[in-house]
Amino acid sequence: MKERITMTIGSVEFDLKLTLIIIMGTILPMIDYYNHRITGTKAYDRMVLYFVIPMIIILLVFRDRPSEYGFRIGDWRTGLIWTVIGCIAMAVILYFVARTPVMQRYYAAKAPDNVLYLLYITAVDLFGWEFMWRGFLLFGMAAVIGPGPAIFLQAVPFAFMHLGKPELETMSTIFGGAAFGFIAWQSGSFLYPFLIHWFIASLTMLIATGRVG
Repeated sequence: MKERITMTIGSVEFDLKLTLIIIMGTILPMIDYYNHRITGTKAYDRMVLYFVIPMIIILLVFRDRPSEYGFRIGDWRTGLIWTVIGCIAMAVILYFVARTPVMQRYYAAKAPDNVLYLLYITAVDLFGWEFMWRGFLLFGMAAVIGPGPAIFLQAVPFAFMHLGKPELETMSTIFGGAAFGFIAWQSGSFLYPFLIHWFIASLTMLIATGRVG
């Protein structure tokens, strides 16, 4: 990343890049939460909000390389190890959790009937979503405040965006989001948290709707 650009107002120094990242990490989820339509399909809207807009900011405003924000393969060996571990661990947990009545009721109304479409639209939905938190926010904030604080801070808006989902799932997301952030930082890429999240979301819907297990 390029040299920091700061501005001082009343003896308070602001890092302008970090400030814009925080603002975008607040406003874009609000646009999503209030269901402002761009394409007419939620997953495509999220691709625009969480991938296209941040990428435009990285390229045209910051003039940085996307790879500096986790948009790369990274350390694929580390990433794949964590991906396998994460998917196996979550498959065991979801086998029991996704069968609970509250999860079944919630996802019965959300899961598409066609399995292939479910896998596709979930991938579209989560690709931009993961780039926003585990790419744009994580790597952007870590460059200024360090990876430790950034790993947990990027998980905060991620967790709040789960409000309205089953309580157990929502309460766990601060930890899950931090774990995703840790894996992204260790591997240098948002792709591995994306793969794990895609697996978790898809399997949750398939188990909750009785199509797996």
